[in-house]
Amino acid sequence: MNSRHLQYLNIALAAFLGIAILTSSDNPGDPGNNNSPDTDLPQVVKPVDLDRDFDFAGEPLPMDNFDVRERLDRELLVNTYWQSSTLLNLKNTYKFFPMIERKLAEAGIPEDFKYLAVAESSLRNVVSPAGARGLWQIMSPTAREHDLEVNQEVDERYHYEKATDAACKVLKQYYRNFGSWTTVAAAYNAGYGNIKNEIEIQRAETYYDLNLNAETARYIFRLVAIKEILSRPDDFGFYLEDKDGYPPLDDYKPIIVTSSINNLGDFAVEQSTTYRMLKVYNPWLLDSRLTVRPGQEYEIRVPK
Repeated sequence: MNSRHLQYLNIALAAFLGIAILTSSDNPGDPGNNNSPDTDLPQVVKPVDLDRDFDFAGEPLPMDNFDVRERLDRELLVNTYWQSSTLLNLKNTYKFFPMIERKLAEAGIPEDFKYLAVAESSLRNVVSPAGARGLWQIMSPTAREHDLEVNQEVDERYHYEKATDAACKVLKQYYRNFGSWTTVAAAYNAGYGNIKNEIEIQRAETYYDLNLNAETARYIFRLVAIKEILSRPDDFGFYLEDKDGYPPLDDYKPIIVTSSINNLGDFAVEQSTTYRMLKVYNPWLLDSRLTVRPGQEYEIRVPK
């Protein structure tokens, strides 16, 4: 193509683009137009309605406080428009919430505390930079204090039920001292001693009066945002059917083990399963072997 033809082509393309831009100004979806958004847009981003009552564990948020409103607004927006993470959390609630709700009810703890497990770990057996582990992000001294076994072969912070029982013990202990479930949740994040000291230093009456580190300052608002979205996902644009959720790990056969297992791979084959499935159902098994001391026993779950 010679230079003259290329020049004509550029002029024609510029004219076409100019017409397209002028025409688009009449489109209802144009950012400068006050009409409703074009339904062909990939998404519609809107603020979250704050003109209603919010609470955590039955304790209301002081929504007449502008600082509280802004902090809650931030967490609602962050979690609403962090779509992939929130959608995965929704799927995982099918797997873990039935067990967690049952454990909380048995311990006499408000059901809203199931959202702590979401905030702490996104309902996954993760490890924090500080070394906290499992759904409830328990540190090893706290684990041992509440009868969880932690060693090179076994870490019961990864045992879903036992870790939940331990978390419930911590929450009840904190409530006996604070008398406020909101403050209990903050102390679970920041540590009992840290919250107790800050309350005394700042002469604060509630969590909302405290000036805290960035993570804990956001924590309760994040819990409330998670609660709002996961309890009524349709209102925030998340649509799931029951079949979309991850199934709970309740289709297992318990095997009581009273002697050491030298190779869990061999044990898995003997139980007509795989090493991978053995670890999926028993994430607390860290090693490829299991030492069982005299008088000790373990329940190992194998899929039916």
